[in-house]
Amino acid sequence: MTSATTSRTPEGAAARDDVDVLIIGAGISGIGMASHLRARRPGTSFAILEARDEIGGTWSLFRYPGIRSDSDMPTFGFGFRPWTHRKSIADGHLILDYLRRTAAENDLTRHVRLGHRVTGADFSTQTGRWTVTAQRSGGRGTVRFTARFLFVGTGPYDHDAGFTPEFTGVEDFAGQVVHPQRWPHELDYAGKRVVVIGSGATAVTLIPSMARTAAHVTMLQRSPGYVFSMPAQDAVAQVLRRLLGTRRAHELIRRKNVFVTRGLYKACRRAPKLTRRLLIAGVRRRLPRHFDVDTHFTPHYAPWDQRLCVVPDGDLFRAISAGRASVVTDHVDRFTETGIRLRSGQELAADVVVTATGLTMAVFGKIRLSVDEQRVHVPDTTAYKAMMLSGVPNFVFALGYTNLSWTLKVDLVCEHFCRLLDHMDAHGHTTVEPVLNDPTMDRLPYMDLTSGYVQRGIGMFPRRGTEGPWTVEMAYEKDIERLREEPVDDHALRFTRTAAPAAPTRSASRSEGAS
Repeated sequence: MTSATTSRTPEGAAARDDVDVLIIGAGISGIGMASHLRARRPGTSFAILEARDEIGGTWSLFRYPGIRSDSDMPTFGFGFRPWTHRKSIADGHLILDYLRRTAAENDLTRHVRLGHRVTGADFSTQTGRWTVTAQRSGGRGTVRFTARFLFVGTGPYDHDAGFTPEFTGVEDFAGQVVHPQRWPHELDYAGKRVVVIGSGATAVTLIPSMARTAAHVTMLQRSPGYVFSMPAQDAVAQVLRRLLGTRRAHELIRRKNVFVTRGLYKACRRAPKLTRRLLIAGVRRRLPRHFDVDTHFTPHYAPWDQRLCVVPDGDLFRAISAGRASVVTDHVDRFTETGIRLRSGQELAADVVVTATGLTMAVFGKIRLSVDEQRVHVPDTTAYKAMMLSGVPNFVFALGYTNLSWTLKVDLVCEHFCRLLDHMDAHGHTTVEPVLNDPTMDRLPYMDLTSGYVQRGIGMFPRRGTEGPWTVEMAYEKDIERLREEPVDDHALRFTRTAAPAAPTRSASRSEGAS
């Protein structure tokens, strides 16, 4: 298990490698794809390139206090590997351990090349293969790989840097300013005054955790978001596991959780006024009578225009009720030597300021994509079934749901990709390319959330269409139909056979054992 965190390609290993599927990213999407290939296509060779020095993606990168899932783990975990821990809303270290165990149990660690940051990928229509360039960490040079298919599972965020606005006077502050994405391991906030700037999922996670030892934690927000409580442990799931056993209960628990989550989302979109009142009423019940819920927990937008923030067992509300945390709704005027001055004139004293101000989006890990050495401008492409790009052959990506567990979509994409490979092998096809034949079809942003991080970065992503396979469905039941049940062959796909197909690479997976 631990080898997944330490394995590297040794010095002197071949600078080039050739596989059927090259997977970019060893987070939840990359591990999921590799696991599906192992189970469904055991003869398919693959390698996984990971820029960081350990697997786990987001759950390896983020180490801030209290980090946890904001989706239930029976659906955020893989469909093929049941989540067995009693916590349904789980701590980050439990999720990282789950991913490491999945990689080890599926014999994936020997396929992982750590410290390999992919910088460019070019597809040749003559050979029907990708040539991928990766920079090895530690000044170990550049290496190249070739592959029949490229699968990108890097997620939507820039792992190099989060988003921090420009604050006036921050250089005058005598305390420490940290961003959750680059949390210092040595930071000691015990007995100190902490201000967390932000009101999203990261902020509501940090605050109750830090409040356990800090002198006081203040959540400073420009405007409120929707926050609701749910149990950290799922009592129904625990009963089902005892009665049916882990494997048999797994599917029932997932179906239950999908039904509940999708039901809440649909209710928010169909009856926004009613669900708004119910969500805010739920906050009122958990806070003291005198608390100003109208100012601090009543958003100006409809439910699910932005993601709802989950607080397990109401931990944020309990911290506020106990006086260990507080909420201020105002704008930052400037930093001072001792804290933050607000536009209202109030000053918040602080020893530590946490800028939980959002993430930065990055499309496909900032890889430079090209076809026959012609640069692919990703915003000019249109997503096919939310997993391929128009005009880009043999390319598959995984971007999960914004309103449901990420991994539900990843599992479906991986299943469909395996079916696509089966179809191509059965018919002698070497390449497949989505072709958008209707230039008049409206093209819209890939996501329609109004969150600041989405609005800042969505312009870099592919567009979505308005009909047929070009829509991006944030609806699990619709994707079940088109990704799992419908035939792979489609009028929008162009299958071809290269004039000089590459030699079989079935033995290539054995060479990755050196990594």
